[in-house]
Order: sequence, then structure tokens, then C-alpha cells
Amino acid sequence: MSKKEARVIRINPDELVLNEKLIALNRVSKVVKGGKRMRFNALVVVGDGAGHVGIGLAKSNEVPAAIAKAGAYARKNIVKVELKGTTIPSQATVKLGASVVFLKPASPGTGIIAGGAVRAVVEAAGVKDVLSKSLGSSNPINVAKATVYALTQLKDPQREIARRKGLPVETEAVVNG
Repeated sequence: MSKKEARVIRINPDELVLNEKLIALNRVSKVVKGGKRMRFNALVVVGDGAGHVGIGLAKSNEVPAAIAKAGAYARKNIVKVELKGTTIPSQATVKLGASVVFLKPASPGTGIIAGGAVRAVVEAAGVKDVLSKSLGSSNPINVAKATVYALTQLKDPQREIARRKGLPVETEAVVNG
């Protein structure tokens, strides 16, 4: 089991009310003896807007079939995201392939300062205020995967300290306050 798989806890999608959004649709063609054979791949994000998000990538001969398969894969790959109010608890930087995604918490009312695949993923996760920067390759597949991985890496510092000390979160706030 790799480090990436060790931190991810699978969520049952049947318990959640999920919204599905198409991030990218790509037409690919293969040249064969009789001409070109067209296929489509679809990248879909699903989320409940309350801290659960998943992405799926699928390929098919028709667009609707590719989108449906990608949605099914996204439902299988739902992960829990740590939220702190309407923003994220800490900043995160993840490099995946040639894409680098940087996420930073923002004060309430800032909104989602992100574009493309990063915006779609954080909206689906339920983050309302976040600052982001996408560097390197703008490949939507790698950017979306890096964003999900960055969201799974987030930890609330207060909860982490309380967990290490073996204290409940409320007690830790009183001890430090």
C-alpha cells in the first residue's frame, strides 16, 4: 500500500446526495485502414458540497456512455475532505506529473479564486472560500487529481495537536486559550 492510498478512506456513495459535473471531454482518434476511429474520454467530478468529493475518468465510443462511466468511477472514488467553516484548514501544495496545485485558506466572503479543474473540484467538495494557483501543465486530468490529493492532505492543526496529546478538541482549545 502506497502513501497515497494509506490516507484515503473510502466513502459509501449511497448515503450522500451527489452533484455531478463534467470537467473535460476529449475526442481521440485512431487511424485505421478504413479511416479514423473516434473515441471519447470524459473527466467527471462528483461531490455533496459538504466535504465529500471524487473524480472519475472513463473512455467510450459515445459521449453519453463515457460521461456515465466516468460518473460511476467518480462515485467509487469519493474521499472525505477536512473543512474549517467555509474554507480549508491549512495550505497545501501538490505536484502530480508536470502539474502543480497550490491551495490556501481564505477569509469568509473571498469566494473561490481558482479556475478550470481546480474550481470544479473545490466547488464539488463544498469549499466556499479558497485561494489557489495552478502551475506547470494545465492538463485537466492531472490538475484535478492533484487538487483531490491536496484536499486529502489537509489537516486541522488544532485537531492534530489534540489527537497527538490524546485530548478531545474542545479540551485542547481550553488548554491553549
